[in-house]
Amino acid sequence: MTGFVPWLRSASFNVGWYAGSAAIAVLGAPILLLPRRAVVAWSRLWIRFVLGWLRLTCGLTHRVTGLENLPAGPAIIASKHQSSWETMSYTLLFDDAAIVLKRELLFIPIVGWAMARAGNIAVERGEGARALRGLLRQARAKVAEGRSILIFPEGTRVAVGDERPYQVGTAALYRQLGVPVVPVALNSGLFWGRRKFIKWPGVIDVEILPPIAPGLGREEFMAKLRQSIEGATAKLVAKRPH
Repeated sequence: MTGFVPWLRSASFNVGWYAGSAAIAVLGAPILLLPRRAVVAWSRLWIRFVLGWLRLTCGLTHRVTGLENLPAGPAIIASKHQSSWETMSYTLLFDDAAIVLKRELLFIPIVGWAMARAGNIAVERGEGARALRGLLRQARAKVAEGRSILIFPEGTRVAVGDERPYQVGTAALYRQLGVPVVPVALNSGLFWGRRKFIKWPGVIDVEILPPIAPGLGREEFMAKLRQSIEGATAKLVAKRPH
């Protein structure tokens, strides 16, 4: 599908996304004073609105396979990152996981405050060892609460076909927390590309892969994680109808 129609649909989505999100944020701001669970429920309501509006305007939906691979207890969920789509949707897909995110996001009025109140993990980019220590300290506390950790090993959105090194944070979490790591592959970038305006119709595939048990050495773990995520992602990208 090319031409004016996808542009118009995407423009309609953006208008509704911004207007609806602003209304939900302003009307729901008092919820920030309530317990964390109330803030999480409010966030999930907002995301359901965004995904419903995305489906209505752009014809973009998703499907998830491999849910049986999620452990019963806390885990580190390590996902491919191609789009803004998963930064929102994963709050629904991975119930109450603590998301590792950039600290500057917390300064966004209302939305950023909600991210903080929801109990996510904020790290400061560019602080090296200090940032890593902060990540581990916060992650240990979340796992002690029985929550999983959600991290994007590449540290940023990566366009389909591009490659970025996997950051050391995932390996540090794996070594220190002693919980399984669950790799996740997806192909969201085919439909909602990095820094792209148009959202194409279709079905985003999210594949939850078999967990990696604790106990591997750092190099072996990182190689296995990358092979698992990148191999499955390549298959999901290749199966898109042309």
